[in-house]
Amino acid sequence: MLQKRSGDEAFWTLPQQERTVVLKDLQVITDLVAEWGKFRSGLEELESGLALCAEEEDPGLVAELTEISAQLEKRLADIELKNLLNGEHDSKDAIVMIHSGAGGTESADWAAMLFRMYQRWAENHNYAVTVLDHQPGEEAGIRSATFEVAGPYAFGKLKTEVGVHRLVRISPYDANKRRHTSFASVFVYPDIEDAIEVEINPSDLRIDIFRSSGPGGQGVNTTDSAIRITHLPTGIVVQSQNERSQLKNKSQAMKVLKARIYDLKKQEQDAEKDKINATKQRVAWGSQIRSYVLHPYQLVKDHRTDHETGQANKVLDGDLDPFMEAALLQKVV
Repeated sequence: MLQKRSGDEAFWTLPQQERTVVLKDLQVITDLVAEWGKFRSGLEELESGLALCAEEEDPGLVAELTEISAQLEKRLADIELKNLLNGEHDSKDAIVMIHSGAGGTESADWAAMLFRMYQRWAENHNYAVTVLDHQPGEEAGIRSATFEVAGPYAFGKLKTEVGVHRLVRISPYDANKRRHTSFASVFVYPDIEDAIEVEINPSDLRIDIFRSSGPGGQGVNTTDSAIRITHLPTGIVVQSQNERSQLKNKSQAMKVLKARIYDLKKQEQDAEKDKINATKQRVAWGSQIRSYVLHPYQLVKDHRTDHETGQANKVLDGDLDPFMEAALLQKVV
């Protein structure tokens, strides 16, 4: 249906925004069909090899078939995962926001560790990361960060990370080497700028222009280019200061604002259908979804799925797929 629509001459007379949505959706389906085709071809190759093995013993062929089987198993797992990512916006890019909790430097440092964890995860998947806003902590770490992750099913995977993340460790900032507990919250929104028209009345916006603060490259503090936008009816405040251009910062801030307004409206609709609305409710401190323990032992445990691992450093280096898959399989998001 999408392929037929995109091949119609009238398709190219549609607004660019509408064409972009159709072409992105078509690409997702095309990629999935191609992956399934490769899996079937590999399966046929494996079946032929097994038939040959039944006729003659060949250690080299056995080793080759073992490798093909492992590749097929991984390919099938990838297809099954994408089949779970069937939400309305799961295939879209994601906008991620991290906020440090109470606790000063400790929590700010933990928020920065989470920021790095998601950057490494994105790099492992060849996803592009664009930092939209970055607020450094007073002594170390960050107070908050907003960034876009662009790649197939970025939102569908990262939506499993929404919630409060808890860290337990010996503090590097404590001269007495005591154990500290820190919290940071993660919010994830689909990048729906091209998919849904969110109507925003310019008169509902208060736009403040200010000078960028914190690290950001040569010249970042020399002009008033940072933008803060307040949506008066909802009270939502977004800002962007990572670009030197005021226009680019405004464009990035509007992208985040649209995503947050859409998310808020969807929450209101969901609440009317279901009073519990568990998957989209605002995160409260103390309702942590995952704990990262670095002392006196190493353990990362997801409290929703009970999935855990003792390889905490590996997780902090971006190995999040097992946690995401467990959440999707149990449909906790």
